[in-house]
Amino acid sequence: MRTLPNLLVAAATAVAIGGGTAQASTTPPIRNVVLVHGAFVDGSGWRAVYDVLEGDGYNVSIVEEPLTGLADDVAATRRVIDQQDGPVILVGHSHGGAVITEAGNDPHVAGLVYIAAHAPDVGETESANDRHYPAIGRDAVIKTADGYVYIDPKRFRAEFAPDLPAPDAEFEAHSQGLTAARVFTTPIVDPAWKTKPVWYMVAKADHIISPDLQRMYAVRAHSRETREVEGASHSVYRTDPAEVVGLIEAATGGASERP
Repeated sequence: MRTLPNLLVAAATAVAIGGGTAQASTTPPIRNVVLVHGAFVDGSGWRAVYDVLEGDGYNVSIVEEPLTGLADDVAATRRVIDQQDGPVILVGHSHGGAVITEAGNDPHVAGLVYIAAHAPDVGETESANDRHYPAIGRDAVIKTADGYVYIDPKRFRAEFAPDLPAPDAEFEAHSQGLTAARVFTTPIVDPAWKTKPVWYMVAKADHIISPDLQRMYAVRAHSRETREVEGASHSVYRTDPAEVVGLIEAATGGASERP
C-alpha cells in the first residue's frame, strides 16, 4: 500500500516525464514556411523575408507559380507543400492569397498568412471583389490580345511599388510575369480559411487591392491577428520585411496552439 509521500513522488515523476497537463498542451512552433507570390511578380521578391526567416531557424520554401490559371498555381503550391517534412504555415501575397485559400486545405497546412492578399469565399472571384472595393490603381492593368494582363510599366512604380527604390521598381516593371486574366475570374471552390487559422496584414497605402477589401477579408476570416502597416504599398512584403516576418512568426507559434 502506497503512503501519501510515495503518491506525491509518483505524481511528480509523471509530470517530469511529460504526463502533466501543462507540458502535454505545449507544442513547439511550426518550422516549415511556404511563401506564395502574387500576380505580375515572381518568388525573388520574398528574398528579404526568406533571409530573416532562415536566419531565425525556419525551413523556408518559395513557390514559383506559372500564373497561367488558378488551378495551375494551386497545383504548383501543393507540390511544394508535399516536399515538407511536417506542418506548414502557408503565406500568400496578393493573388497568392487566392492560391493559398484553395491550397491551404492540404492536411499539412496548419495556418494561413495573408499579406495584402485576396481571400475569396465560395463562388467569389478576385476581379468581382475588386469591383466591390475599387482600388486606386486598378485601371493601370493592361490586357493582351491573347488574354494575359500586366501593369502599365509607366505606372508600375506609382501603383505597385512607390516605396521601392526607383531602379528596383523600374526593373520590376519591365520583368513582369504576364498573368492569365482567368486567374482573376476563377471562382473559389473550397476556402481553407473557413477551417484553418488566419493571420492578416493590411497595407494601408495599397493601390492594387483596396485596404478596405483587405480589412473585409480579415474580419470575415476571423483573423487571429490583423496588422495594419502605415504607408505600406502593395509591395509591403518587399519594403517591410520585418513586419511581414513578425506576423509569420506569430503564426508559426499560434497555429500550434489551441484557440
